[in-house]
Parts: sequence; structure tokens; C-alpha cells
Amino acid sequence: MVKAKPSYEECRLKRVEENKKRMEALNLPMLCQALRKKPSIEPSHEKQVKPRTVKKQEDVVLRRSIRVANKPPPVYNGVILVRVEIPRRISSKRDLSNRVYASDEARARAVEKAEKLEARLGPEHPTFIKSMLQSHVTGGFWLGLPGYFCRRNLPKRDEAITLIDEDGDEYPTVYLPRKTGLSGGWKAFAVAHGLVDGDALVFQLIRNTAFKVYIIRVNGSDQMKNLLNSKSQISEPVQSI
Repeated sequence: MVKAKPSYEECRLKRVEENKKRMEALNLPMLCQALRKKPSIEPSHEKQVKPRTVKKQEDVVLRRSIRVANKPPPVYNGVILVRVEIPRRISSKRDLSNRVYASDEARARAVEKAEKLEARLGPEHPTFIKSMLQSHVTGGFWLGLPGYFCRRNLPKRDEAITLIDEDGDEYPTVYLPRKTGLSGGWKAFAVAHGLVDGDALVFQLIRNTAFKVYIIRVNGSDQMKNLLNSKSQISEPVQSI
């Protein structure tokens, strides 16, 4: 005869009785009662912090050099401290609203005249043509030169290069071979000659560190008109250094 399985409730009650016996064996009920009791609050023995008292600093004899040991100590009460204010540099923005830009046609005509002038100069000295931009004559005043011309004809290190205009006036500039251009001094040349956007300049290397510069104006007032009509050769050959 097959015994019937105990019901869920009988199994649960049996498991509860087993758990109670285990808890009594571990003395867990007594521990729970001990934890429920409120612990007696004892006064805390905190360390009392005494206020810090600053001792008065006594006069201490400073160590002095042997050379001034016998001399009285210096007195600085009568010294007046003067605050020196360094003036701040105030950078004023350039007014670039009055810039005048040359048209493509006017620029092309100036370059065409410069090419005719370059042909008249002859092959005795290296030449190149540079059409002026706003960065050359108003903004940064930096003049980049053709790379091929610099590598072939100009010094390999920083050097002072002189610009000579049609009147023979000289303007020293700083040539930077790493950037293949003229930096310091170029602004003075551009401002002195009133260069504007679109002007075409012919640079003729008459010495290793000197350029003869011819200016073709973009506005039509060609300064080289008389030279073009009068001579087939504008400058005499100059021996290179």
C-alpha cells in the first residue's frame, strides 16, 4: 500500500520546528534579546582642546656679516616705497575699412606692363615680377618671394637685403630664407612708395644682397613709361659680389 505524501502545510510546520531547534542550539534567541536592550549611554570622555596662546616673540639678534657687524643696524622707517607702474601696451586695431581692391583687369594690365619692362632689362641680372596684395601693403606687411628664385640666387641664411628704388634711395630689409620672404624693413619701403593692391613690382638682383625695384602703378600712372620709350636697357650691368 503506497503511503500518501505529506501535505505542504505539514512540511512547512516540520521545517519550522527544525529551524527552532537549530536556533536554540546556537543560543540565537538569547542573543536577540540582548541586542534589543538599550545600551546605557555613558558620558564621552572627549579631549578638551585648550586655546592656543601665541607667545610674544622676543627680540632676536640677527646674524650679520663680519664686515658690518660693528656698524649700527639699518633703519627703514624713513624709507618711502615708490610703486612703479609699467604702462600697458594698448593695441589699436587697424582700420581696414578703407581698403581699395584692384580689379582683375587692372591687375592683369599692370603685370603685362611689368613683363614688358622685365624683357627690356635684359638677362644680365636675375629678375622676377611680384603683384601686390593687401597683405603686402596694408595688413601684415610681409612679402613672400618666389621659392625657385630664392633657392637659386639668394643667401641660405638670414641676411640684410637692400631695396633700391628708381631714385636710388636704399631701404634695408631682412630676408628670411626659411620663409623665403622679406620681413623687417619691407613696411618702410611699401609705405614710402605708397604701394597699393594691384601694383606690379619688378625686382632685379643687381648684387647678391641688393634689388633694384621698379614700380608699375595699377591706377594707370605708370612711372616707367618714359624709361620704356627712351631706352632699350634701363640699368647698366652691375658686377655681382
